[in-house]
Amino acid sequence: MAPLRRLWQRDRMSNTAATPRAPSYTAFGLRAEAEPLAPGLHIVATPIGNLRDISFRALATLAAADAILAEDTRTSKTLLAHYGISTPLLPYHEHNAAQMRPKVLAKLREGGKLALISDAGTPLVSDPGYKLVAELVAEGLPVTGIPGPSAVLAALVLAGLPTDRFFFEGFLPPKSGGRRTRLTELSAIPGTLVFFESPRRLAEMLADAAAVLGARPGAVARELTKFYETVRRGTLPELAAYYDGEEEARGEIVVIIGPPGAADLVPTDEAIDERLRAALAKVSLKEAVAQVAAETGQPRRKVYARALELTRDDP
Repeated sequence: MAPLRRLWQRDRMSNTAATPRAPSYTAFGLRAEAEPLAPGLHIVATPIGNLRDISFRALATLAAADAILAEDTRTSKTLLAHYGISTPLLPYHEHNAAQMRPKVLAKLREGGKLALISDAGTPLVSDPGYKLVAELVAEGLPVTGIPGPSAVLAALVLAGLPTDRFFFEGFLPPKSGGRRTRLTELSAIPGTLVFFESPRRLAEMLADAAAVLGARPGAVARELTKFYETVRRGTLPELAAYYDGEEEARGEIVVIIGPPGAADLVPTDEAIDERLRAALAKVSLKEAVAQVAAETGQPRRKVYARALELTRDDP
């Protein structure tokens, strides 16, 4: 018998018990009962690193669902265990989606209540689920979104680059030729570009981006919301040179690249010096460096080097 049928038959049997336990979750050491969930598919965003980034609505949804469709049940077990949620997990990923979709659709037609999550962040963004949602919409079945963490938006707001228009590309082709071709196609887009990238390909990707897009400003965001979170900013040639000389980066990586003409937004050394002189007249060297780095989006190390030159030159 298919896993979904076994699971839901077991649920119906448990519903005949004298006092079924209400679905619940635990937060801040306190147990909370989840309100009944409306039928349909609930697309739930989950933390991209820090487990505290999940919303109460997401927790209640996961607790009250009949089952949770998860990209990797092993990864999702950690999140559910942390919040004391016992809802059954079922795998739903790119390798089994074609087989699972008809079973999921059948359950939803019966009025089932299912949650869909990815390994981390907002489902359907470089993750499976689009075809399932498209079929639900076509049939008029209910779909609800539970918003929350997104690596794309988290990186975008930290990059210090224009956010009024942006284009999410996801992963570029793995080989240099295909990567440069795609970057050329993207070069005229009048907005900030957002990419996911593998740690082992990061240096090569940045080198290709510098070759195709020139000295546009960019940022590399790594391990967002986690203990070792880092955001390195600079021009594409600067970033390419830095990561070419570094050991292989680790963790989840988002690369942000400014739009056409954004190179004009990169402050000159003279502009940085002017800001530093104004800041140094009021605060300490350390505070001035932090302030100017934040204002200009330039790497703190670069601003610190300029500040040392200024202090040496000034009488």
